Amino acid sequence: MLEQMGKAAKAASYQLALLSSREKNRVLEKIADYLEAQSETILAANAQDVSEARDNGLSDALLDRLQLTPARLSAIAADVRQVCHLTDPVGQVIDGGLLDSGLRLERRRVPLGVIGVIYEARPNVTVDVASLCLKTGNAAILRGGKETWRTNAATVRVIQQALVECGLPAAAVQAIESPDRALVNELLRMDNYIDMLIPRGGAGLHKLCREQSTIPVITGGIGVCHIFVDDSAEFAPAINIIVNAKTQRPSTCNTVETLLVHQGVAERFLPALSDAMAEKGVTLHADSQALSLLQDGPATAVAVKPEEYDDEFLSLDLNVKIVADLDTAIDHIRAHGTQHSDAILTRTLRNANRFVNEVDSSAVYVNASTRFTDGAQFGLGAEVAVSTQKLHARGPMGLEALTTYKWIGFGDDTIRA
Repeated sequence: MLEQMGKAAKAASYQLALLSSREKNRVLEKIADYLEAQSETILAANAQDVSEARDNGLSDALLDRLQLTPARLSAIAADVRQVCHLTDPVGQVIDGGLLDSGLRLERRRVPLGVIGVIYEARPNVTVDVASLCLKTGNAAILRGGKETWRTNAATVRVIQQALVECGLPAAAVQAIESPDRALVNELLRMDNYIDMLIPRGGAGLHKLCREQSTIPVITGGIGVCHIFVDDSAEFAPAINIIVNAKTQRPSTCNTVETLLVHQGVAERFLPALSDAMAEKGVTLHADSQALSLLQDGPATAVAVKPEEYDDEFLSLDLNVKIVADLDTAIDHIRAHGTQHSDAILTRTLRNANRFVNEVDSSAVYVNASTRFTDGAQFGLGAEVAVSTQKLHARGPMGLEALTTYKWIGFGDDTIRA
């Protein structure tokens, strides 16, 4: 089955690579229209997935990721339309010039070809990946988690209907509907057909792909994100940022998981933090120093377990640790972070600059919430993933990250001397 899907996707990618921006935008507009027009079908499939997942004991955080609502589906359709307005990178000349030999050289952006994406309980990824791939002339093979198979199948059928009505092959966007995990291992070795693989899930999935894939892999999306409260931070705006970073949507990978507080302000800052977190229902997992300052506050405070510094809660839980200084905070982030998103709250320019230069994450913030690490927020449109590695893309992956380039030489019967 996968062999045929791969062949069909490769053939479709050759056709997609020839489309103009106008033709690609026409497909995307139709997909957005159909997502809204057939929303009842998609939402009904999603309701079945959510019900089954709840019966199987899926956590509240994962149920939140899985669930579609009319508002969320409308937002997904709006994101597709937003991609239409983004500049198409395909065909752009990156650089070049006339060589001494007389050869005129260009380095031009081209599609990657076929993108494989493995993801878990995130039905929005289906549309995000499809829209970005189509905009850049790439075909896509999608393997969502078993929790979302009905939602993904219904969504892909809508996308394929739009493709066919625009005269394009349905195989440009395909989904593996079977939950058989053996198919994942088979997918990882389809380097004859798939040009880049993106796993979006937990550490186990990423490890499997890195170790078993014969296809280049882009890893990311695991966010053990930190905020460091410096001793010069202003309390009111700092609390506001932390509340946003933890509670605006706790199930996302750019949510803060560990708060590091300078010891010089901890005694005054932590009671204010407890007040704010109690209002939002956040449980604080504190080290021994922080726990002594939090245990009489209104927020629930428990002793942190050492392994929790390395985990994504993806829920209304927050680690709190008191650190001696900026150096100690940076050391903690280096030891426990995932190079996703980390922030410093400070009014000291020197400390801000040190944090930016010494914290090696894909996104680093000064006096801002980590929740901004997102393709739409960065002006990239919908994202295909957030890469926490360094090659070939880093951070939110928008359109350019789904292209490569080719060298093109124009001669006048030119030969090498």
